[in-house]
Amino acid sequence: MGMLTEFKEFAVKGNMVDMAVGIVIGAAFTSIVTSLVGDIIMPVVGYLTGGVDFSALAINLGEGLGGGDPVLVKYGLFLNALISFVIVSFVLFMIIKGINKAKKAEEEVPAETPRQEALLEEIRDALKRS
Repeated sequence: MGMLTEFKEFAVKGNMVDMAVGIVIGAAFTSIVTSLVGDIIMPVVGYLTGGVDFSALAINLGEGLGGGDPVLVKYGLFLNALISFVIVSFVLFMIIKGINKAKKAEEEVPAETPRQEALLEEIRDALKRS
């Protein structure tokens, strides 16, 4: 099977649409989490730690070559990104856990006995009694 044929099958099955929707929702969710961390969580953490602004935390390594701008290692921004990552990871974990629970519950539901089989069982039971 050629690659183009495989791609057409992949696209027609809806996987590409599902993936595109997931990417768009993920991008929107990322901006929400970024705002949550930067605008809500980190100011509270900063307040609790005595007014520390984590986004401004950096190590100055000195001036750049030729007396340019200072070279900074911005570990405060890294802490913000790390907190964002933990939040996104936790939310995705909870979503996947819910999906897996729903799939498991769906698999555990016993299939209803077809009407024809139920009638045959009733006839069998009636014949046993007589």
